[in-house]
Amino acid sequence: MQSLASSPSQTVVKGACPHDCPDTCALKVTVEDGRVIKIQGAADHPSTHGALCTKVSRYAERTYHAERLLTPLKRVSAKTEAPRFEPVSWAAALADIAARLQAIAARDPQAIQPYSYAGTMGQLQGESMAARFFNRLGAARLDRTICASAGGAALAATYGHKLGMHLPYFAESKLLIIWGSNSIASNLHFWTYANQAKRAGAKLICIDPRKTETADKCHQHIALMPGTDGALALGLMHELIAHDWLDHAYLQAHVDGWDALRAKALQWPPERTAEVCGITPEEVQSLARDYGTTQPAAIRLNYGMQRVHGGGNAVRLIALLPCLTGAWRHRAGGLLLSSSGWFAPYKNTAALEMPELLNGATPRMVNMSTIGDDLLREASAGFGPKIEALIVYNSNPVAVAPESAKVVKGFQRADLFTVVLEHFMTDTADLADYVLPATTQLEHLDVHTSYGHTDVLINEPAIAPLGEAKPNTQIFRELAAAMGFGEPCFSESDELLARQAFTAEIDFAALRAQGWQSLPVPEAPFAQGGFHTPNGRAQAGGADYVANYESRASNPVLAERYPLAMISPPARNFLNSSFVNVKSLRDIEGEPLVEVHADDAAARGLADGAMVRVFNDRGSYVCRARISKRARPGVVNGLGVWWRKLGVQGTNVNELTHQRLTDMGAAPSFYDCLVDLQTLPVDA
Repeated sequence: MQSLASSPSQTVVKGACPHDCPDTCALKVTVEDGRVIKIQGAADHPSTHGALCTKVSRYAERTYHAERLLTPLKRVSAKTEAPRFEPVSWAAALADIAARLQAIAARDPQAIQPYSYAGTMGQLQGESMAARFFNRLGAARLDRTICASAGGAALAATYGHKLGMHLPYFAESKLLIIWGSNSIASNLHFWTYANQAKRAGAKLICIDPRKTETADKCHQHIALMPGTDGALALGLMHELIAHDWLDHAYLQAHVDGWDALRAKALQWPPERTAEVCGITPEEVQSLARDYGTTQPAAIRLNYGMQRVHGGGNAVRLIALLPCLTGAWRHRAGGLLLSSSGWFAPYKNTAALEMPELLNGATPRMVNMSTIGDDLLREASAGFGPKIEALIVYNSNPVAVAPESAKVVKGFQRADLFTVVLEHFMTDTADLADYVLPATTQLEHLDVHTSYGHTDVLINEPAIAPLGEAKPNTQIFRELAAAMGFGEPCFSESDELLARQAFTAEIDFAALRAQGWQSLPVPEAPFAQGGFHTPNGRAQAGGADYVANYESRASNPVLAERYPLAMISPPARNFLNSSFVNVKSLRDIEGEPLVEVHADDAAARGLADGAMVRVFNDRGSYVCRARISKRARPGVVNGLGVWWRKLGVQGTNVNELTHQRLTDMGAAPSFYDCLVDLQTLPVDA
């Protein structure tokens, strides 16, 4: 488990980064006298190769933060007042929580709603003991859609699962298209391989509405309008067909529905594509030429571009591009959005979550992306019971869920009983009835998969839990006991859970000894077809361009009032709302910002550095304006996700987003949002 470090009093513990990032880095955690003194990337792990992002390299600062929650807290103020809490014992907290949940469950357990996401990506501290608890209770289920379900559904419809290229082989590509990804900020280890390819002569092209730090380092940046990625993919297909840059043999042998897709693509000449995308016909033509005439060519797609109405179809269309050119024939060709599907045959999800505890019941499903509306619903035949209790863990919905004014109003309900498992007093914890202190990654055992590479990793606890903090698994064990659940599964240890998490092909002893284990995935997985669809062929049928809900083309009346499209990508030193309270990282970010192109600023009389009100019919958000070349004309970039309480007027960018869902995967459309700006009066 541990090995000696530079002095007899030091040990080095094997760990894994738990955060929602494709890299899933292997960590080396140095502990001296029971305290973490250093966190490094594991040099022997193939994709981590010793390097960590700025955020995770400072993870100890987060664990030892002065504001860390270390004792259970009980609310003593109204939810519409400034939050006030008092410390309470674990025994008292669990007894009261259990009594409240038992009373609700006696009426209808579906009125109890879990809410969680990827605050940790671990198999144990995510949905193992928690899922058992909610299954046994018969609580409502949660459709976890808030980040990636549109793209995931699209890959499943096209390839049969969330599958893609191997990360290291991007270094051998001759053309890399980085599509909807600020890799330097959010996928650092991919960028290492991309840089290797660049130094070897490869061309790098970035497609993104924002001129990101990654775009700065690429040979070309194509700044399309948000939500037009599917149109660009069809425009590229038009040119591939027109110039016969197609692998006809691959299409015939390994793709269904090509004739129908070909007919659609021929309706998208460069001029039409350019008009919809807000770029030039020459950009469409040159990109198609590069892609159609260069082998091996690789696409690194990321999830930002699928957070619009047509996000699922856009991913489908882009995912079909390597099938048209035969790029999949090469190990350095193809596409990667997510590799998580490669783990499916090895994961024992049912053993961890035990769906048999439902005893055949099928509780209602609530979409986490519409929690604002759903918390305000009354009981109805179509919806089911009113939500009476909410158990939140691994998430901060008051900050991250769309249309946050409604989310706040729902959480402020006096008749809603809310329990939050947390490390800090987040915006969501501020509105809880009980806040229970959870351990960080340095304090508990877990095992991890990835969606950017194909290694399983282990995270050993480096230190004992601080204060009275407990792992999520232990909190749900003790809550199950307080509820009177006597099944033996609620007594299983974290180590037993870890041993159950995977099939026998993942040897737990070897995993513990090395810290990671690679899956046996072919180098060029689809060189001979073999997609994970029922017939082994990629599926092109039905894929088409779907326009945004909010754009000049789809809603010209709305666009007259709110003529600027807004995207809200994460600030470089935050990860969603995690790390916002780490002072060294917040000092780098400075304050909430909206990036504005000089032309849009001039049209509104905005000065660089002015405080502005960003607004639409859903609300307003006050922040600092930065006139920046990172914004293209007609688009503003509201960098997020800041905690609401750190905003000038107690809001963040999600005050402006809406709860309408994507075309596939029932995901949120965060980047499908029209706004306008105005300078804030000095005395506001």
